[in-house]
Amino acid sequence: LGRLLAKAGYAVATGGYDGSMEAVSSGADEAGGSITGVTAPEVFPHREMPNRFVQEQIRAASITERIHELVDISDACIALPGSIGTFTELMAAWNLAYVARFSETPPDPVVAVGPVWRELVAHLENTLGTDASLVTCVDTVQEAVEEIISRIPIS
Repeated sequence: LGRLLAKAGYAVATGGYDGSMEAVSSGADEAGGSITGVTAPEVFPHREMPNRFVQEQIRAASITERIHELVDISDACIALPGSIGTFTELMAAWNLAYVARFSETPPDPVVAVGPVWRELVAHLENTLGTDASLVTCVDTVQEAVEEIISRIPIS
């Protein structure tokens, strides 16, 4: 994902640590991209430093601030398969896309990769009556990047 985004001319921002965050950062680095990591050292004292590919670190004091900062500095959100942290970030981005209509602002793209997110988004639409059209569910990172390219052209 990071490599594809960087090759398309986009900068990447992640939570800055290991796992998928490091994989995205590594791919972006490999393609010469810009990588920002939004970390929360006080929340994760065992992870004081970001992964080695992060070029700019933004330190947040809490997990809530970390999520807010990550969504705030981004023009789009791509959720890869993950756990509760990824779920929370996806919900924050989806919520901001939802409330954008109240200020007549176009929503930032929200893309979710994988069958878990497709099932979850459908479930939340059915049970909460929310607008699932604000989340584009795809099967691959290639499709995710194509969606971003179609919605946020590089100038």
